[in-house]
Amino acid sequence: MKYRIKAILLASSLIITTITSVQAKEELLDRVAAIVNSGVVLESEVNDLLANIKRQAKSNNQSLPSDKALRIQVMDKLINDSLLSQIGQRMGIQISDAQLDQTLNNMAKEDKLTLAQFRQKVIDEGSSYEKYRESVRVELISGEVSRNSVRRRIFVSPQEIQNLLAVMKEQSTNNVEYHLGHILIEFPADASQEDLAAAKTRATKVVELLNDGSDFAKIAITSSGDANALKGGDLGWKNINEMPTLFSELINEKPKDTVVGPIRTGLGYSIVKVLDIRGRKVVEVEEVKARHILIKPSVILSDEKAKNLLQGFLNQINAGEANFEELAKEHSEGPTSVRGGDLGWADPTSYDPAFKDALATMKKGEYHKPFRSSFGWHIIQLEDRRLVDATSQLNSNRAHNILFNRKYGMESTRWLKETRDEAYIEIFEQDSK
Repeated sequence: MKYRIKAILLASSLIITTITSVQAKEELLDRVAAIVNSGVVLESEVNDLLANIKRQAKSNNQSLPSDKALRIQVMDKLINDSLLSQIGQRMGIQISDAQLDQTLNNMAKEDKLTLAQFRQKVIDEGSSYEKYRESVRVELISGEVSRNSVRRRIFVSPQEIQNLLAVMKEQSTNNVEYHLGHILIEFPADASQEDLAAAKTRATKVVELLNDGSDFAKIAITSSGDANALKGGDLGWKNINEMPTLFSELINEKPKDTVVGPIRTGLGYSIVKVLDIRGRKVVEVEEVKARHILIKPSVILSDEKAKNLLQGFLNQINAGEANFEELAKEHSEGPTSVRGGDLGWADPTSYDPAFKDALATMKKGEYHKPFRSSFGWHIIQLEDRRLVDATSQLNSNRAHNILFNRKYGMESTRWLKETRDEAYIEIFEQDSK
């Protein structure tokens, strides 16, 4: 079958016969440079890419290998593009004109040009803008095919992430300093069990007061047996390596205002507070707590009826005739109905775009009028907002991405080699001139 394909392609190698009034004349418009499964690479494609590379090298004063070596590399790229395009077709991957235009717009912006200026630049460099545009489409499809195929072959274990996080933390530890406050609740050198218990009780009470918002310096001056008591227990700025090991293990990566203790030492029970932090990049993200009622349109229930049903619920809630939670339990569709529509605390960017946009316009305690998302029709109540420290999660995501990218390059090369090994590829020698 493969040789039959080859024969058909070669027989129709784009040779056209031009008939004139005097005689018939054969004119070669193009030829097949390679067969790649059910597709072909044309000699014109090879020549176009070769010419483009040479133009770019000339403008950048870059030297190139011999034409023979360069042609081998160009053929490899075009064969890979053909293979990935065919796989993309089977996978149903398409790049719309709108997506392509957006990509070209972004490329133009990177060059600080308008799209019209970018188009003219491509033409001025000797390329056809239409061909260039389609080559970008091919690149986008190839990239999507490669990512989809290779991603499934890569596994990053939790242990690998933890190991890399440990290295990253060690590298950044010396740059982070903590401003610490210390309170020491002493017990005698020859303390009895009663002495120890009494000291721990006092220390526990101090921790409770601090967690309730009491002034640290005032309590330190009043209660601490530490040498810094009159300074409000201020230990100054210290990095992890400058702290007692017992403190450093408990303080490391804790946020500002954390109270640690009571910690038993040889002198008594220590209580430490993180008064401030410097040198550490802290990333805060906003989370929202919301609940919703979801109605999904169907053949029986039209969009208009679903919207009107929710508006009716909202009117009842505003009039005090119904309870949001009870209405959600009775009418809402989806897994949150059993919880009265409670969505818990979440990053709003994790929601459907329409849902996220609706939440962005709301104030605490407010209800949103019925709106449509990809899941159906909703009404929402925004219960609260808060800022949370997302540094740890972002560091974990960064470690995962670093490990994934390390493996991606090698796995991508391996996958492409396997794909080529399984394909029917025949390259035809260039005509000698």
